[in-house]
Amino acid sequence: MATRSPLLTLNNGVRMPALGLGVYQSAPEDTVPAVVTALQDGYRLIDTAAAYGNESEVGEGLRRSGVDRDEVFVTTKVWMTDYGYDATLRAFDTSLAKLGLERLDLYLLHWPVPSAQEQTVASYRAAEKLLADGRARAIGVCNHNPAHLLSLMERTDIVPAVNQVELHPHFTQAELRTFDAAHGIVTQSWSPIGGANRYLATEGTSDPLQDRAVTALAAKYGKTPAQVVLRWHLEHGLSPIPKSVKPHRIAENFGVFDFALAPDEVAALDALDTGVRGGPDPEQVGLNTL
Repeated sequence: MATRSPLLTLNNGVRMPALGLGVYQSAPEDTVPAVVTALQDGYRLIDTAAAYGNESEVGEGLRRSGVDRDEVFVTTKVWMTDYGYDATLRAFDTSLAKLGLERLDLYLLHWPVPSAQEQTVASYRAAEKLLADGRARAIGVCNHNPAHLLSLMERTDIVPAVNQVELHPHFTQAELRTFDAAHGIVTQSWSPIGGANRYLATEGTSDPLQDRAVTALAAKYGKTPAQVVLRWHLEHGLSPIPKSVKPHRIAENFGVFDFALAPDEVAALDALDTGVRGGPDPEQVGLNTL
C-alpha cells in the first residue's frame, strides 16, 4: 500500500493532505502522466489553476489513475481577469467543466490585486456562494499578506481556509505564517524547494537546495536536499506543493514521511531566511503586470 500524506484540518473542518503535487508550468502533454504517477505513488492533493492551462489534463490524469475521485483533494484558482462576482461564478463553471468534476475541494483567488479591490472582494463573495451551495468544499486565497487578508476579511463573511504563498527556507514568511495561524488559516507553500529562486532569478536570491545547512542534513539523514526542505515545511505544519513532471522527482518529493527533523535543525533552516522573494511581489501585481 502506498504511503499517504498526513492530513491538515481546515477551519471549516475539511481535511486536506499536507503534501501535494503542483502543476504550475507543467505542459499539458506532461501533466496527465505526472498526475497519474503522483496519484499512484500516494499523493492525494493536486493543485492547478485556470491560468496554468492544464486543468483538463489534471482531470484526465485523475480519471486515468484509477484512484477514486473522493480520495483526491483537487484545488484550482480563479485568475485576475475573471475577478468580479458573476465573472468568477462563470470561471468556476469553466474550470469545473475542464476538470470534468462535479465539485471542487478548494477554490482560491490567485492574487489580491490591491488596485482592483472591489473586484477582488466580489470574487471572494462569489467563492462564498460556491461554498454555501456545496460546489466547493473550502475556499481561500493566494499571495495575500496580512494587510490584504485583513482588508478582505473586513468585507466578507468567511475567513479563508488556505493562503497559498511563496515560501521556502530562503523566504520563510514568518510574520505571515503567524498571522495565518492566529486566524485559523493554513499556509500553503508554492515554490517550496526554492524553484522561484532558480527559475525566475530575481536579484539577490539564492538556491536553498545548495545551502550548506540543507546539504549537511541531507547527508545526515540519507535524504536529498529537496526532501530535507519539504520535511522542514511539514515540521512547521505547512502544506508544500512541489511541482515536477519527472517520475523519479515526484516519488522523491513524496518520500519525506520516514524521518523527522529535530527542533534545533528546523531552527537552523529557519535562520537561512534572506527576506528576498523569488516570485512577484503581491503588492505590485495588477491586471497589467502578469
